[in-house]
Amino acid sequence: MTATAARTAVTASPGASPGSTQTRPWPEPGIVDVLAAASRLAGLVERTPVESYAELDRVTGASVLVKHENLQRTGAFKARGALNLLLTLDEAVRRTGVVAYSTGNHAQGVAYAARHTGTRCTIVMPQGPNPVKERAVRDLGAEVVLHGATFDDARVYAEQLAGRSGARLVGAANEPAIVAGVGTLYLETFLQAPGLDVLVVPVGGGSGAAAAALVAAAVAPGVEVVAVQSAASPAAHDSFHAGELVARPNASLAEGLATGTGFALTQQMMRGRLTDFVLVTDEEIADAQRLYLTAAHTVAEGAGAAALAAVVGQRERYAGRRVGVICTGGNASAAELRRCLDV
Repeated sequence: MTATAARTAVTASPGASPGSTQTRPWPEPGIVDVLAAASRLAGLVERTPVESYAELDRVTGASVLVKHENLQRTGAFKARGALNLLLTLDEAVRRTGVVAYSTGNHAQGVAYAARHTGTRCTIVMPQGPNPVKERAVRDLGAEVVLHGATFDDARVYAEQLAGRSGARLVGAANEPAIVAGVGTLYLETFLQAPGLDVLVVPVGGGSGAAAAALVAAAVAPGVEVVAVQSAASPAAHDSFHAGELVARPNASLAEGLATGTGFALTQQMMRGRLTDFVLVTDEEIADAQRLYLTAAHTVAEGAGAAALAAVVGQRERYAGRRVGVICTGGNASAAELRRCLDV
């Protein structure tokens, strides 16, 4: 793994809790790692389209280009990072198996990668998960364990399971190989949509924004990268602006944004590279989901609509500019779609 210039961060071993108090430089992936991931993933992930829609341009006053990762295998960008990680594990580790924790899309990505590589896989999800995501994980052959009320409850239990079984814990954010795999999404975006002024990326754990910032710095250094999280789960946003990992209430209905702590690696990579990190409300996210349905005829889950919500909500910032928005996932439940349609 290529490491960039060392930075000091509060970190833990890959996959471990973000709450560790060990302080040391974290090895960051570099653009060479992203290029290697692109070669490794060729034929295993979709080169998802970038599309424009007249109604989105009218509503925002910008030239909006949507990267449709909601059309990715497993319905979200997470398949890229999970595949890259599992393909780089040695055979002995894959035989022992992996344990992951997730509200859904990371779970599906890891389960998909585990099936492809023949790896035993256990996924810990909070109780009462999105039924679309839970069924998809089970259909991919993973064992599902429901534990706790939140993402962070599931994380702690997954750590315990991995510790008892010797399985490799696969975290959602503190994983250089996952960030490198996600970086392939942004290589595609900059090739498909040259001349962007700004790229807007939703954040839960932060692998997407960290990867976007890394790739933009290497291949499109003039592009602003703006991160977005829900105000109901602002831990990543607040960690970024505080300059240290913090815990915050975690109540967002947008599952992919609902994390209660910042993560060391992704915070380290975002710091000094992002142009800005902003918050939107869950109500603004639901409005953006409805706009995707009516103006772009596309299904976006809450996290997938957050970037568009930020552009709609700050029209004066983006008007007249060429703006890329990442629709990171489309795994919305029926209840979620009814909620955003207010029916």
